Amino acid sequence: MAAAGTTVSDLPDVILSNIIAAVSDVRSRNSTALVCRKWYLLERATRAAVTLRGNLRDLFMVPTCFPSISSLDLSLLSPWGHPLSSTSDPALIAHLLRHAFPSISSLTLYARNLSTIQLVTSQWPNVEHVKLVRWHQRPQAAAAGDELKMLFSECGRLKSLDLSSFYCWTDDVPPALESYPAVASNLTQLDILNASFSEGFKSDEIKVITKSCPNLKEFRAACRFDPRYIGFVGDDALVSVSINCPKLGILHLADTSALLNARGDPEHDGFTAEDARINVTTLMELFSGLPLLEDLVLDICNNVRDSGAALEVLNSKCPKLRSLKLGQFHGISMPVESKLDGVALCQGLQSLTIRNVGDLSDMGLIAIGRGCCRLAKFEVHGCRMITVRGMRTLASLLRRTLVDVGISCCKNLPAMHSLRALEPIQDRIERLHIDCIWDSPQDFDLNCLGRGGDEKDYDSDDGLSSASKRCKYSYDLNVGLDINSNGYETGNGHNSVMTWEKLQHLSLWIAVGQLLSPLVSAGGLENCPNLEEIQIKVEGDCRELSKPTERDFGLSNLVNYPKLSKMNLDCGDTIGYAHTAPSGQMDLSLWERFYLIGIGHLSLTELDYWPPQDRDVNQRSLSLPAAGLLQECYGLRKLFIHGTAHEHFMMFLLRIPELRDVQLREDYYPAPENDMSTEMRADSCSRFEAALNRRQISD
Repeated sequence: MAAAGTTVSDLPDVILSNIIAAVSDVRSRNSTALVCRKWYLLERATRAAVTLRGNLRDLFMVPTCFPSISSLDLSLLSPWGHPLSSTSDPALIAHLLRHAFPSISSLTLYARNLSTIQLVTSQWPNVEHVKLVRWHQRPQAAAAGDELKMLFSECGRLKSLDLSSFYCWTDDVPPALESYPAVASNLTQLDILNASFSEGFKSDEIKVITKSCPNLKEFRAACRFDPRYIGFVGDDALVSVSINCPKLGILHLADTSALLNARGDPEHDGFTAEDARINVTTLMELFSGLPLLEDLVLDICNNVRDSGAALEVLNSKCPKLRSLKLGQFHGISMPVESKLDGVALCQGLQSLTIRNVGDLSDMGLIAIGRGCCRLAKFEVHGCRMITVRGMRTLASLLRRTLVDVGISCCKNLPAMHSLRALEPIQDRIERLHIDCIWDSPQDFDLNCLGRGGDEKDYDSDDGLSSASKRCKYSYDLNVGLDINSNGYETGNGHNSVMTWEKLQHLSLWIAVGQLLSPLVSAGGLENCPNLEEIQIKVEGDCRELSKPTERDFGLSNLVNYPKLSKMNLDCGDTIGYAHTAPSGQMDLSLWERFYLIGIGHLSLTELDYWPPQDRDVNQRSLSLPAAGLLQECYGLRKLFIHGTAHEHFMMFLLRIPELRDVQLREDYYPAPENDMSTEMRADSCSRFEAALNRRQISD
């Protein structure tokens, strides 16, 4: 028995340091450092990663108490997007950073220009992992590959290069890799899956890149699969990937159009006019050449037909495969009676995402549920033929494992039907995405879907009304599932009202002008006691709409979630008039007021907000009504605005008593090129930050 008065501080330093090192939350680590001087030293000595967001004009703010930092992020320095080389003494800043963080092996940098890359990377020549970030346009004066050549010349031991958020030309990558063959051969991770590319990498470029980097274990690339363009990626390029890089464990190849995150048309049948120039034999050869594959993404925006046979080879040739995403693949699951085929034979999968599979039916979906019995994550997008019946049966089959589900752009699965389909895992699901599409008032009430006297009508709508049809499902599945019940009944035999007790993250898509209020008021998500984070994406052209009939969007309804503390409100794809709107319509400032009314009622501590945009003038700016409504979020500690704002409007935010971390980020392409094209200048940012830092924070 421990002696009286023994505390955790009496543990040996080695054990205590391991305990503190296991704490990942930044605020918790900061609190740990305040316990006593011993804990302070141990916390500082065990912190491995840090992100700097301060203004480097204040050199005294560069922290020097983290000797063990190995991962440094300089991409969010304030003012955001301004190059380090534009400061008064860039060499001094670089020297101070090198002195404060001498052991850096992983570096993230906002590389606005070539001089910034040279200035920073020269301080850490032994760095092994580099991520470059740039949302501004590429400098026109730089020759093809100059920026990457500079990086390779300074960092000869590079093992990992991430360009997924670095706007450049596709012509920049191959010549740089060919110019430094030793660095290219040493790379084990290469990420060029960049959504801002107007065109993806061509077939010849993919061949050059993979040939230059034979030791790659992770490769992600944005490609051009459309056969209507010269140099499209087809059979030869895919085969070259498996031949040149046989050690790949992660392979992500996606068409640039698939990276835009634009929602498709639910009425579309899933088939494109042109087929991809990729045949089943090529896919078999690709899979056979990559036996170590664990994570595969093939997101192609042209038809790949009759892919089931290739996916059966994938199961046998890639036994370590755990994550799979397929886009525009058809014939992935076409079971005959109870026989499994295609992707349903990949029994080791833990994550499966399918997009725009035109011939996927309920029976194919059920077969996936039977065969992929370890799935913890399942996402389906743009599959027109699947219904509540198939999705509900899949959820029942995967009840023990499935905790992360996404359903979007499926014609027969609007919001209410999606929630009804997921009732079998309602008490287990942790992450959920649905589309907020309200077909009709009766869809708001889940009690009318497949329960009591309305069950027969509901089944009739799905074409599965008869008892014999339900028996056929049970027979084909070889299981005794009742897909009209979630398995929870009260003592009198009636279904009880279930809560989404483990749901922590909720993601929603909603069309511009639609309301959020039906989701909570009658949508089946009223009981989410542990929901901590919500993401809401609003998309559409409000120039085509008249004024909304309701005063507000419905954010105040989220007050029913007691633990909700984080929100991402993305109106970045909402298009409107930044200036005067025509008669009968609203400009963007009024639309912002519509979407933000009620946000002050929520107990948010973190908020990411993307203002709506006017593409004609490339403007995404926080308006006066938006600033006034945001200042009502009295518990807010972190606020990141992904756009611009007037300095006067930013000063409104100083009225939030607990606000500690604020930043404007123009992280969209193309970001405004100079201060004169935005309302917020570098000096404006400095004045706001100085006013923010002068305030006393209670904790």
